[in-house]
Amino acid sequence: MKIIAVSGTYRKGKTIDTLIDKAIEGVKQVDPSVEVEKIQLIDKDIKYCTNCAACKTVDPAEPISRCIIQDDMQKICQKLVEADGYILGTPINCGTVTAVWKAFYERAAWILAKPGTKPVKGCPAPRTDKKRAAMFILSAGLVPPILRCFCDDATRLLKDLCECCLNAKVTGNMYAGALEKRGMSYYFDQARKDGEKLARALTSQNIG
Repeated sequence: MKIIAVSGTYRKGKTIDTLIDKAIEGVKQVDPSVEVEKIQLIDKDIKYCTNCAACKTVDPAEPISRCIIQDDMQKICQKLVEADGYILGTPINCGTVTAVWKAFYERAAWILAKPGTKPVKGCPAPRTDKKRAAMFILSAGLVPPILRCFCDDATRLLKDLCECCLNAKVTGNMYAGALEKRGMSYYFDQARKDGEKLARALTSQNIG
């Protein structure tokens, strides 16, 4: 069984990175044999999508589509296709995901998806029937969880990636808010528990 952790933070070793590591600890507590690989998007060469639509013309039976842009996204998407589960993390900037995460998402969407029929014909649907599971971690410096609805467009984007591209059931949706007041350690236990929940979901689905 393999899990890919994707970090969209600009600051390695800070909140998102640390909470992803705590989630990985939770996964390992349930199943030490799980292989986990962390991808730092900030370290990768990810160019902007040009909307050329070449990815939409690839045979929908293929597990991964073609992108005319040659950069690190080919290797990243291959790893995502081969994985059984995901830990996705990004800070919330200006109410949504970071720019590096958005660039990653725009490129991954149609490499991993095919034209579907819902909610309207042509919208993205996963290229695979393989059932997967995912959790995600979001962080905000000022806004507490109780006010999350006013500054969190990131959750919708991450859910869309899971449902429309990765065919992954979301088992954990963590919002680490008011970090400037609470500190990241306030959320360590929740991150571990969400990691445990993800591992149990993968095990119960006999994935991997």
